[in-house]
Amino acid sequence: MRKLAKKSINQLFDLAEEECSMHPERSHRYVEIARNISMRTRTRIPRRLKRRFCSKCFHYLYSKNCRVRTKNKKVVITCLDCGNVMRIPFIREKKERLRMKIHQG
Repeated sequence: MRKLAKKSINQLFDLAEEECSMHPERSHRYVEIARNISMRTRTRIPRRLKRRFCSKCFHYLYSKNCRVRTKNKKVVITCLDCGNVMRIPFIREKKERLRMKIHQG
C-alpha cells in the first residue's frame, strides 16, 4: 500500500513540475492531492519533494513564485504567494568539508 502511495506521490510531483509554467493552479492542486495521499496512508513525502512546496500555503514552488537565496550557511526559500520563509542548513556540505580536511591533513 505504501509503495503504491509513494509512486503516486512521485507521479503527482512530476505532473506538478510539468504544469507549473502554464497552469500553476493545477500544480498547486497536484501537491494538495499528494499531501492527502501521504496523510491518508501515513507515508512520508521524500525530503527532496518536501522542499518543492510551501509548508504554509502548500503551493508548488517554482521560479516565479519563490525566491532562493543563500545566507549564513543556509538556503533561504521565500514563498512569494504567502511570504513564508523556509531555512535549510548546509549540514551535509559542512560535514564533507570536515572529512576532506581531516583526510588531507
